[in-house]
Amino acid sequence: MISKDTLFALSLFPYLGFLWFITRSGKMPRLSLIGFYMTLVFVGVTIPAGIYSRVAYGESLANIDWLHGGAEFFLTLSNILIVLGFYQAVREKKQE
Repeated sequence: MISKDTLFALSLFPYLGFLWFITRSGKMPRLSLIGFYMTLVFVGVTIPAGIYSRVAYGESLANIDWLHGGAEFFLTLSNILIVLGFYQAVREKKQE
């Protein structure tokens, strides 16, 4: 059986492919594109935070509120950028 950590690592490859295609298409609103890339920042922050929570506290990241909240901030930020980018694109399209 595949572990959740392995599945998490493998899921990065399709996401990187997604980023590659939407970047090359040139059709993604710039702010949304930045938001999608910020999701990688979230992953980059979550991995060391998870390791630290396991080593320092002997707990999973979800059980250490201040670390978990700090990591989740980056996911929230990326989601806000994605929504704002699409909102801006819809407003621009309606004005045309």
